[in-house]
Formats: sequence, structure tokens, C-alpha cells
Amino acid sequence: MTRKFLFVVGSARPEGNTELLAREAAEQLPPDVEQRWIHLADHPLPDFQDLRHDDTRPRARPRPEGDTEALLLDATLDATDIVIVSPLYWYSVSATVKRYLDYWDAWLETPEIAFKDTLKGRTLWGVTALAHREEEVADPLVGTLNHTAAFFPMRFGGVLLGNGTRPGQVLEDSEALARAKTFFAQEPPLARYPYDKG
Repeated sequence: MTRKFLFVVGSARPEGNTELLAREAAEQLPPDVEQRWIHLADHPLPDFQDLRHDDTRPRARPRPEGDTEALLLDATLDATDIVIVSPLYWYSVSATVKRYLDYWDAWLETPEIAFKDTLKGRTLWGVTALAHREEEVADPLVGTLNHTAAFFPMRFGGVLLGNGTRPGQVLEDSEALARAKTFFAQEPPLARYPYDKG
């Protein structure tokens, strides 16, 4: 299967540090690898409603059609590799990325797309820029993405971290730029929950 990368950008400002770092990494992908970039700010989702235990309606959801949810669902299903491009906001993913991931729960309740089986074995990646020099403050974001991947299970390529606060500052982080050169070249393992050591 030809690799198709979906970059899901969850920044609150265009061309922010996280996106700049992601684009540095994406430049290293082979030319035959398809790239699609979606900015969640340009395609806002409504607040997610969990209807799984609402006895007034069927649990199974119909496949969305002709709206932002449908666009994001189709792009997600089409991708072999999904890259969450989110700045570190209050030590985790941005609100728009969290909402996008919440919709994965709805898509699990859409029988015709077999969302869990479709994503199983595909790859989830992350890219983030943070203000701290101490990278361990991004552990909650890394955990969110790892555990999301482990559920399916998907492969997890980890999170490319860079330092930057002012616009463009991440391009001064020589270590992050060096990591970006080879970030997508690795062969990611299947994600596991921390308690799954077997």
C-alpha cells in the first residue's frame, strides 16, 4: 500500500512553531509519499456528544456525509500515517486536536467503516513545540498519543519535540532540526500501554 501521510494541524495560529517543525520533517519524506495537510482551525468540529448510552436512539451512528466530520473521517481512513501536529497547550494536545480524537470514539460506533480494524497496524506520529527546555513536561501529550495508538493497536512513531515560543523560534533549535531529518525514517513498533509488557 502506497504510504499516505495525513498531517492534522491543531495550532491556534497559522505557521506556528509546531507546524514549521513538522514541515521540516515532512520535507525528508520520499517524493512518492502523498502528503495531505488539514488545519483544524479551518475545519472546526462541533463539541463532541457521547451518545453511546442514550437509550432513546440507536448506539450505531450513521456515516457522516458532506460536512467537516465527513472530511476528517475520510482523510483519516485514507491515511497510512497520521501525524498529530499540536503545540503543547497546558501540557497536552490542543483543544482542536482533542476534539478530533474525541470523534474517533464516534467513528468506532459507525459499523460500516470498521474504524478500529481499519486503523489497526497503521502509524500514529506526533510533532510538538514547547516553551520548556525540559522535554519531560510533554509526557502527558506523548502519553495521550501513545495510548490512543495502543487501543487499536496502531504503530507509534513517537513525538518529535522542538523548543520555541516566539513565531519561528523553533528553527533555531538545531537539535530538533537534526531529529526532524530522520524522524519519519524509523520503523515504529506497535504501541503498547505501560502495563502491557508481554
